[in-house]
Amino acid sequence: MRKIQMVDLKGQYEPIKEQVNRSIQEVIDTTAFINGPEVHSFQKELEEYLGVKHVIPCANGTDALQIAMMGLGLKPGDEVITADFTFAATVEVIALLQLTPVLVDVNPHGFNIDVDAIRRAITPKTKAIVPVHLFGQVADMNAIMEIAKEYNLYVIEDNAQAIGANYTQKDGTTVKTGAIGHVGSTSFFPSKNLGCYGDGGAIFTNDDDLAHTIRGIVNHGMYERYHHDVVGVNSRLDSIQAAVLRAKLPLLDSYNFKRREAARKYSQKLSHHDKITVPMICDVCDCHVFHQYTLRLKNSDRDALVKHLNANDIPCGVYYPIPLHKQKAYADSRYNEADFPVTNMLVEEVISLPMHTELDDEQIDYITKTILEFLD
Repeated sequence: MRKIQMVDLKGQYEPIKEQVNRSIQEVIDTTAFINGPEVHSFQKELEEYLGVKHVIPCANGTDALQIAMMGLGLKPGDEVITADFTFAATVEVIALLQLTPVLVDVNPHGFNIDVDAIRRAITPKTKAIVPVHLFGQVADMNAIMEIAKEYNLYVIEDNAQAIGANYTQKDGTTVKTGAIGHVGSTSFFPSKNLGCYGDGGAIFTNDDDLAHTIRGIVNHGMYERYHHDVVGVNSRLDSIQAAVLRAKLPLLDSYNFKRREAARKYSQKLSHHDKITVPMICDVCDCHVFHQYTLRLKNSDRDALVKHLNANDIPCGVYYPIPLHKQKAYADSRYNEADFPVTNMLVEEVISLPMHTELDDEQIDYITKTILEFLD
């Protein structure tokens, strides 16, 4: 059996090695390292893939979130509602911009932001909602967009873990995640479903004026060289990373299909155990692209299982062991523990198994067998 990796980037690289190497060499030969042809081509190709009018590449996914908020003109003190159970980058940028983060609980099935909790958290100061499509599962965007319309709020999709996922809207049409809200953001960190070989990110929108503002922000506020029209940052996707992403983008749907197939096999083997809750999967849609395959363990010692898997050369992860409302940087007297029952439960129960495009049946059999032996 091949060595089990949490993410097998080398295995994914091998089939596209020739194309990737050639594309990188072309960037080096032309020395067009910043805003070169590869960046512009990738931008257009990603716009076509997502069905969105504007893609603005940037340096990383955290920048993408921050720039999206800057582009919307949010002001210090404005409240932004987001999920308590997610990576810190989502709330980090809210705090950096001196906005007021409002953390709310998630649902126990898809782990995404709880729609009822959003409603309860809205005040006259609320200006935006940031749903996170956690682990590759799409949040309840139909309900979120209805709330946003009712209260005149912006929706900023954190799509870092779900690029390529499809979502069926109320009218029956299907749309890619990141293109549903007023603006979307993503990360191209190497382990993502569409990852480069360094840092990278992008912002998506169908709003022409917002896209124009964001294009200035990512480049020091310039639309014309040395003319700074808005306050900006230095956040650009470099050409080498764009070349890698161009090689991978045509394969994204096949990558996501392989992840779903691996998830299906995991669930077939694990779903019958009474101590395991497998991820929720929609049988008639592809709204989960399994950036992570995350179990919930009930009435069992999750941390002991982590040690057992590691002892058997099986990597795993706990995403996330501490909720944001308990993090020192984001602690706030406004928060009441009674408002976070699901998040507080999940941080004790969740465990993520190896998930990538190169998983094979032998590895999945070994991983699941090792888990079941421990629980029995």
